[in-house]
Amino acid sequence: MQIYVSKGCLDKNIKNISEFLKLDLVTTLPTSESYFQYDKDGLSFVGGSSNSRSLLHVDFLKGKLGWRLKRAQHEGNLKKALGKKDKKLFIFDATAGLLSDTMIFLSLGHKVVAVEQSKILFCLVNDAIQRAREKIPYLNNLEFLNDNSQLVYKKQDKVFDAIYLDPMYPIIKKSTKKRGSINNIKQILEIENLASDEEEIIDIFMKYNYKKIIVKRPLKSEKKYSNINYQVKGKTTRFDIYI
Repeated sequence: MQIYVSKGCLDKNIKNISEFLKLDLVTTLPTSESYFQYDKDGLSFVGGSSNSRSLLHVDFLKGKLGWRLKRAQHEGNLKKALGKKDKKLFIFDATAGLLSDTMIFLSLGHKVVAVEQSKILFCLVNDAIQRAREKIPYLNNLEFLNDNSQLVYKKQDKVFDAIYLDPMYPIIKKSTKKRGSINNIKQILEIENLASDEEEIIDIFMKYNYKKIIVKRPLKSEKKYSNINYQVKGKTTRFDIYI
């Protein structure tokens, strides 16, 4: 893979990303099936196929996530899953992904350690963090790491109020845009040889010591464990809570 840099956009940030990913910077549009693009809007992953390109770009200031952050107080189901206490929580997000739900946690005043194993997803999200940091002060309550979440958790000497797990699940009937985003993520995980049984991470964390585990699942998915303390259900998603 290569990183295509638009004219006038070569800066220290993309040089650091290039070094981190060990990828070449080019100024001619790549013809490969997948590549990165860096322009005035930041870093994007271009995937799909030569006949059907799709772009994965993370932005906390606009788009769907920007809209969610502006109305974070209306995220009723996520707040119920955390608990109705006014106490500010310390949360471990073991499946950070695009950081969508963790950004809601932060906007509600909580502190989060979020871990993403994919270097590509980490770079896309970290680039979005750097672009948004000056306008979103609660990002200072985030520690975002590129690592194996299980290893990170075992090394922590802190006590977390909750472990949050949102493993990727099969695509169901959603918008074409949503399917494209998920397919891009799956393509990225295949490129990095990280594709695995996403349910396995739930099994692993259930064996650790914890105060609370929150697992995000499709609404109609099978209950894997019988010791669920309570559930919070939405239209298409539910949260299984273990205490």
